[in-house]
Formats: sequence, structure tokens, C-alpha cells
Amino acid sequence: MSAPRFIAPRTTYLLTRRCFGRQFLLRPSPKINQIFEFCLAAAAARADCQIHAYCVLSNHYHLVVTDLHGNLPVFMHWLNEYVAKCVNAVLGRWESFWAPGSYSSVALTDEDDVIAKLVYVFTNPVAAGLVRTHADWPGAHSRPEQIGGPSKPVSRPEGFFREKGPVPESLSLELVPPPGFTCNAWVSDLQARIEARESEIRAVLGANGRRFLGRQRVLEQSPWGRPTGAEPRRGLAPRVAARDKWKRVAVLQRLKAFLNTYREALRQFVGGHRTVTFPFGTYAMRVRFGVTCEES
Repeated sequence: MSAPRFIAPRTTYLLTRRCFGRQFLLRPSPKINQIFEFCLAAAAARADCQIHAYCVLSNHYHLVVTDLHGNLPVFMHWLNEYVAKCVNAVLGRWESFWAPGSYSSVALTDEDDVIAKLVYVFTNPVAAGLVRTHADWPGAHSRPEQIGGPSKPVSRPEGFFREKGPVPESLSLELVPPPGFTCNAWVSDLQARIEARESEIRAVLGANGRRFLGRQRVLEQSPWGRPTGAEPRRGLAPRVAARDKWKRVAVLQRLKAFLNTYREALRQFVGGHRTVTFPFGTYAMRVRFGVTCEES
């Protein structure tokens, strides 16, 4: 049994989900890009989450999102379920779409950590050795200058949704600044950090004699293909990101206290004490069984 997630309103996350068997099921194409952006806009509207950045590689995606009301599981359920169903319909497949297990959600503790993960998301295709700059990536992705700009209309993709069903024909995908980022100067700083990181990656790859795959070869890949290199396994699965050591320690201590209190409350609940109070941040027990939870 996996440990319960601590779900608190107004939390900003780096979110990641990987395809089954590392297959290139999300390989860039106009259809796949439309599916992901439409489902992303729909999930954000349903769960009232704010989207700050996204990048969809051929076999996984990354998002930076703020969960305004503690609805992250709703957001991820809708996004992952309907991306899988829509892409499977396009590819004519029925098998599992996502890798076994759950998605990765890493809570970001302060503005420096948010910036660092935004840079990570934007430069992911470059770090993977696919294209020289994030702007060259042909898959669904956002750009820094779009944050806080006009929303993007996305039409409902054909092939899965009913023409006269409850899903609207068009949605707006809006990218908003993360909480605390109010002035426009931070976007210029973000762009500078992205360019610096991309230059660093190009220098390292060049020194190792490696070349970028390039847009055309990415587009020519088969959806049934997968990377040739071995995937790192049994690594850490962090739940928080904090460059400041003491902030990280404090957050991990709060998470440990939450887990201990949750497990004791669950023990009492299973033992028949149905009026036990669960700690703030409890999600599944609150939604499924209506248990009482502490206030923030």
C-alpha cells in the first residue's frame, strides 16, 4: 500500500507521468498535440488548477501547476484518463497507456524552486538530446512569453468524444504566473536562465561528441518505439523540492508528522472509531468516507 498523499490548497507542483514501457505513444504530431492541450485545458477547468508550464515529450510529460483548492487528484485523474483514451483511439490500441504506479508530484516550497523547475520543464527536450532549443521542439509545449498572455483556444479533438456529448467543442488553455510572481521582469529572468541552461547542455553534449536528434527524426519515430538506453531504476521519488536545506528539512518533518498522525487516525478508523479526526491534507479518506479533518 502506497503512502497517502498530502494534498493542501495553494500548492505548486512539478508533475510527471510516463508512458507504458517507455513507448513513444505521445510522439509529436498535430493530432497528439491537440489532444494533450485540450485535455489539459479541460482538467484545469474541472479542478480549478492553474497551469504555469507544460512540455510533452514522446514518452512522458512535465507540468508546473498550482492546485488552488486541493483538487490535484481530480485534475490528474481527468488529464491522464482522457489523454490515454483519446490517444489510444487514434493509435487503435486498447492496452495500458501509462506506466504502472501513480504519477510523480513534487511540491515546490518557494519561488526559487518554482523557477528552477520551470527551467527544467522548458529545457527538457534539449537535455534529452532531441533539439537544440526548447522552441525547436515539435511536441505540445508552452513558452515563457506565453505566461500571463492571452489564452489559447483549443478545439475538441475528433476520434473519441461524442459530437453532441457534454464535452465542449472548444476550450481555452491559459498560462498564468505562479503565485507570488506579479511583475513582468521575472519572465525575462526566466528566459535568460533557460538560454543559459540550454547553452550549458549544448556545451556538455558537444564535449562528449554527441549530436541532437533533430525535429525531423523525432517526427519520424514510431509510436511503438522506445529509447535504446537503459532506464535508471530504484532511484529516489521525492515529494518536495527545496534548494534551501533547512526549508527542505522543515517540510519533510511536517510530512513525516502528517504520515504518523494519518496512520494513527486510520488505525482508529478501521478499529471502529468513525469520529476520529484526520490531519489536514488528508484527501482520499475525506472524499470517499467523509471523515473529519483538521483545519489548516
